[in-house]
Amino acid sequence: MERMYLCVDLKTFYASVECAERGLNPFHTNLAVADISRGPGTICLAISPAMKALGIKNRCRLFEIPKNVSFIAAKPRMRLYMEYSKRIYQIYLKYIAKEDIFVYSIDECFLDITAYLPLYGQTPQELARRIVDDIYTATGVPAAVGIGTNLFLAKVALDITAKHRPDNMGFLNEELFKKTIWFHTPITDIWNIGRGYAKRLAKYNAFSLYAVAHLEERLLYEEFGVNAEYLIDHARGIEPCTIEDIHNYKPKNKSLSNHQVLFEDYSYDDALLVLKEMVEINVLNLVAKGLVTSRISLSVGYSKRCIPATGGGRKLYELTNSYKKLNEYFLDLYRQTTNPSVMIRKIGIGFGGVVDDRYKTYDLFMDEAFEEKELNLQRALLQIKDKYGKNSVFKGMNLEPQATMRKRNKLIGGHNAE
Repeated sequence: MERMYLCVDLKTFYASVECAERGLNPFHTNLAVADISRGPGTICLAISPAMKALGIKNRCRLFEIPKNVSFIAAKPRMRLYMEYSKRIYQIYLKYIAKEDIFVYSIDECFLDITAYLPLYGQTPQELARRIVDDIYTATGVPAAVGIGTNLFLAKVALDITAKHRPDNMGFLNEELFKKTIWFHTPITDIWNIGRGYAKRLAKYNAFSLYAVAHLEERLLYEEFGVNAEYLIDHARGIEPCTIEDIHNYKPKNKSLSNHQVLFEDYSYDDALLVLKEMVEINVLNLVAKGLVTSRISLSVGYSKRCIPATGGGRKLYELTNSYKKLNEYFLDLYRQTTNPSVMIRKIGIGFGGVVDDRYKTYDLFMDEAFEEKELNLQRALLQIKDKYGKNSVFKGMNLEPQATMRKRNKLIGGHNAE
């Protein structure tokens, strides 16, 4: 039996939720989700379909909205959006078993509807319409749908085909894919082909999937390594991976990361304080999950992008979750790579090579008693925070004026929670 998938996208989700909360129609209401207190350079997390119809780009900055366009500015409420997402997931479960659902993001979901078409006696289009109508009736949030014979085609049908249809629904099989998508440009419209990949493909005059499909596979493997396999398959509309495969996948390696866009420009010394807080958060995350790390990475972005971002990575010759050790590694990396004379606006850190803490390494010079005491302290902090909330206990540095942890703990996804 030919498989059939839906890729459901909740249109301009955050903006649609804010309209729904106000009893407004997102297709007739100019609304932008943005915290205006952060200034005119603030990025809009979403704009309503009505604003997009005016030619305004999603994720624009406030100052980029034309002066003659009046609109409602809605402060982000991430907890509310998560609640709506949960409600919509429950609607999916009315029709499809959880084993046949893959949540791709807060506003996008894949459904394997193969077994349900004969059950409901409906075509893919009819079942898709039934689900999105139910979502809109229950929540006021509109949705678009891509329908495809594999996950890739369903996603491309959503991203490209559905946009040009009045019913916001697109369908692709391999035959239609070659007729309608093969020559589509820009190639960056295609799922998983970003500007970096497009630039590398341009070296071979490959500006469409048709061109990629007709390149020598040898060239693609030389350029992209093992990732060439995905490009080769997708250029032909092929995707062997199923939702069952996704659910069964167990990654061989893990990483933990933490990124912040600072509330304002920070000096070199003030940003160092934020870095220490971020390391503390990531270390607590390691301890909570019973993990250790063997690699660290740091990225620092500067105000108004006046100079390129700096940073780097470092391989640790040990597996550890010690805050004292990891903090020292990061401070050393920060001092080596960060420009002290330019104001800072973004910081990102990462722990790589993350494995179970039973692989933690020891050496002759380590203070085992100190590390055990430190680990017990971290576990105690986790228990207190779990019981009384993230803001229930702090270090002295967290009370400094430029520290961000207390404020960040009240946010979800970097945005206002309420």
